[in-house]
Amino acid sequence: MAATVKEPAPGMVEKRGHTLWLTHVFMILGVLIVFFPIWLAFVASTVTQPEIVSPPMPLLPGPHFFDNYREALVSGVNVPVATMLVNSLIMAVGIAVGKIAISLLSAFAIVYFRFPGRTTFFWMIFITLMLPVEVRIVPTYEVVAGFGMLNSYSGLIFPLIASATATFLFRQFFLTIPDELAEAARVDGARPMRFFLDIILPMSRTNIAALFVILFIYGWNQYLWPLLITTDPEMNTIVMGIKQMFPSGDDTADWPVIMATSILAMVPPVIVVISMQKLFIRGLVDSEK
Repeated sequence: MAATVKEPAPGMVEKRGHTLWLTHVFMILGVLIVFFPIWLAFVASTVTQPEIVSPPMPLLPGPHFFDNYREALVSGVNVPVATMLVNSLIMAVGIAVGKIAISLLSAFAIVYFRFPGRTTFFWMIFITLMLPVEVRIVPTYEVVAGFGMLNSYSGLIFPLIASATATFLFRQFFLTIPDELAEAARVDGARPMRFFLDIILPMSRTNIAALFVILFIYGWNQYLWPLLITTDPEMNTIVMGIKQMFPSGDDTADWPVIMATSILAMVPPVIVVISMQKLFIRGLVDSEK
């Protein structure tokens, strides 16, 4: 008997077509709403100061792109923007790598080692989620100052590398790994760190990529902590630099340079997100990693 294919009802196809069309319309509108302020900032970074302050503001890029961006890179309030970009990049990468490394080892120890109070230690780590940076910023500053890490990359990075969230996520993932893998590694004579490096770490690749993107942006956007521990302008981050460019009193803001600096500040996070997009999505949605 020949197989028969049941065709969908015409109304169902029409309904699905309308739904798909409306979905794309709302998606495009959402993208335009989000992207429009960024486009205005880019346009403002390519025109002159009078064109910005004299309405209506142009909606198309002007001819001063290279001039404004060159001035932004080599100038600044106290230090060139290029230096602040390097400082932010070192800080963001250091925080992301440090958080992932410590969280991986912490979660590995909690899941695969049997020692008294391991559950208590895990919940002690998890409870720190209720303590934001602002609550513990004064004692943290005293510790950093006591170790002589003010105005240094170590002072920018080390106090922020502990992450209860990453530890929790890695612990939950490690709990889904079959116990037979650990037993097989033990039978083969693999020591704990060999099991961690050869089996656990490769299996955590997508989780690491997803967390790296999130933690890199977290480190890149830091403002309060760098503002507190850096007094040397050479250690300023790009977020601090943008804030310092805004005028105080009756001074006039150089809006083309400020907008150019803002666009430059968005470039590294965008590059990280785009370059790790596939791993990032897999790390967030895959059930079998």
